[in-house]
Amino acid sequence: PQDSEDAKTFVHAFLKRSMPKMNNEAIQEMLTRKAVVLEHYPKKKTKQKRKKTKGFTAKQRRELRLFEIEPEQQRYAIFLPLHELWKQYIRDLCHGLKPDVQPHMIQSKLLKADLHGAIVTVTKSKCPSYVGITGIILQEFKHVFKIITKEDKLKVVPKLNNVFSLELDGFISYIYGSKFLLRASERSAKKFKLKGTIDL
Repeated sequence: PQDSEDAKTFVHAFLKRSMPKMNNEAIQEMLTRKAVVLEHYPKKKTKQKRKKTKGFTAKQRRELRLFEIEPEQQRYAIFLPLHELWKQYIRDLCHGLKPDVQPHMIQSKLLKADLHGAIVTVTKSKCPSYVGITGIILQEFKHVFKIITKEDKLKVVPKLNNVFSLELDGFISYIYGSKFLLRASERSAKKFKLKGTIDL
């Protein structure tokens, strides 16, 4: 243990190192007080606020025509490679569409799958003019499918009150549009309940 003189010498030397700008008289004056407060103030780190990337509003997207397909691009042949990619995507998703695979397993995967590039046919509809429309799905929105037909015509088909069918490797699946009123991104996260089919 140190005696009082050693302790004073140690504190004096410590203060001299800590506050080199202070002279001996000022240090001695501080030692006469009971409490010694070291004049050290750490700099506060200022947190940089992250700027949120602001996307376009729905009105701006309409004005910029982001989702419109130019007339010269509305050709069935252009999108056939997209359909081939979609078929490979579904085969990989379902681990191959083999005959021994249970249909409800494939159906559950198709419910959440991306349908851009799929060839669909309107099999039932409350509006007879929609029945028989066949083509590749170019765009899927919450309420409609945009389909390009073999006649190079772009059709906007509502999901409501329509039944669609798609066929791949002999497996035929039916989509009840009234139960499909979701965006593709929302549908991938939704849990579908297995219920009996509902007629129009």
